[in-house]
Amino acid sequence: MTVTLYGIKNCDTVRAARKWLEGHGIDHQFHDIRDEPLPEGQFAQWLTELGDALINKRSTTWKQLGDADKAMAEDRGATLLQGHPTLMKRPLLDTGNSLHLGFKDADYQQIFTHHTL
Repeated sequence: MTVTLYGIKNCDTVRAARKWLEGHGIDHQFHDIRDEPLPEGQFAQWLTELGDALINKRSTTWKQLGDADKAMAEDRGATLLQGHPTLMKRPLLDTGNSLHLGFKDADYQQIFTHHTL
């Protein structure tokens, strides 16, 4: 089973998550969503599973969007994320069994204690 961490390499929270995974010997792949665009439909699939929590409305990218784009988020969030991948709340951890947004040491400890990888 493959663990994948999605984010951008210069995000502090993503760096902390990567460091945690490496420090705990968790074999994983890192996918930089800015350098390697996701396949068409991936954001839509994640939105179905995670809802609008996937869109980081506190991000600099969100704040720079116009009102028309912000209004689009509810109905066409996948299109908005495909065009502005840094809007995604980061990191997104895919354990192969479940998806988890954000990073907290205690949360990762619980995820990897309760999941067989």
